[in-house]
Amino acid sequence: MNAALVIAGQEIMNGLRNRWVLGACLLMITFSLALATLGSAPVGIVGARPVAVLVVSLASLSTLLVPMLALLLAHDAVVGEAERGTLLLTLSYPVSRRAFLLGKFMGHLAILALAIVTGFAAATALVLWRGAALDGDAGALAHLALSALLLGAVFLALGYVASSLVRERSTAAALAIGLWLVIVLVYDLALLALLVDAGEALPKALVAAAIAANPVDAFRLINLGMNEATALISGMEAAGRAVGLSAATLYGALMAWLLAALGLAWVLFRRREL
Repeated sequence: MNAALVIAGQEIMNGLRNRWVLGACLLMITFSLALATLGSAPVGIVGARPVAVLVVSLASLSTLLVPMLALLLAHDAVVGEAERGTLLLTLSYPVSRRAFLLGKFMGHLAILALAIVTGFAAATALVLWRGAALDGDAGALAHLALSALLLGAVFLALGYVASSLVRERSTAAALAIGLWLVIVLVYDLALLALLVDAGEALPKALVAAAIAANPVDAFRLINLGMNEATALISGMEAAGRAVGLSAATLYGALMAWLLAALGLAWVLFRRREL
C-alpha cells in the first residue's frame, strides 16, 4: 500500500508539472460557471428552483466532460510509461504491478476529484451569491458530486484497459476516443432509435437493463430521474418512474462497471510484456 501511495503522490506531482490539474480545474470551472449563468435564465418563467436548474445543467455537462477528462488522464498511464522507459525502471524497484496500477488510479482520481469539486463549487457559489437558496437541493448536489466522481472513476479504469492493451500512445488515444464515442454518444443514439422503433413493445425489464448497462445512462438517471425537482426540469420524471430503478441499483451498476474495468485492466497489465 505504501508503494501505491508513493505512485499516487508522484502522479499528482506530475499532473501539477504538466498543468493537468490546473487545466482540468479551469475547464470544469469555465463550463460550470457558464451553465450557472445561462441556466438561471428560465427560472423566472417556469418557477423552477435555481439550484435544481444548476444540478440539471451540471449533470448534462458531466455526461460529456467527466468521461473525456478521465480518459485523457488515463489513456497513457501504462503505454506512456512503457514508451518513456520509466515503467521498467519503476517495476525494478519493490513495486508490484498491482501497486503501480492502484497508485495511478488514486492519483488520477484525486486530480479528477479536484476538478469536479472546484467546478461544481464555483457554479454553486455563483448561484447562491445571486440570491438563490439551497431549498432542500443540497442532497441533489451531493448525489451529483458523488456520482460524477464515480463516473469518472469508471472511465479512468477504462482508460487503463486501453493503455494496457496497446503498444503505442497514439493507438491508446484513438482507442480512448472510440470508447468515449461509443459509450457516451453512440449507445444512447442506438437505444433511442430502439425505443422509438419498438415503443411499448419492449419489456420494462429490458429497458431498465439497457440503461443500467451504460455508466453514463446510470449517472444521468441518478441525477435527472431520481429527484423530483430535477426530474421535472429535465423532463425525465415519467422516464424515471417507468424504468423503475432505484438510486441504489444505479449506484450498484456504476460500482460494477468500475470493478469490472479495473479487474480487466489488472489482468491485461499483469500479462503485458515489459
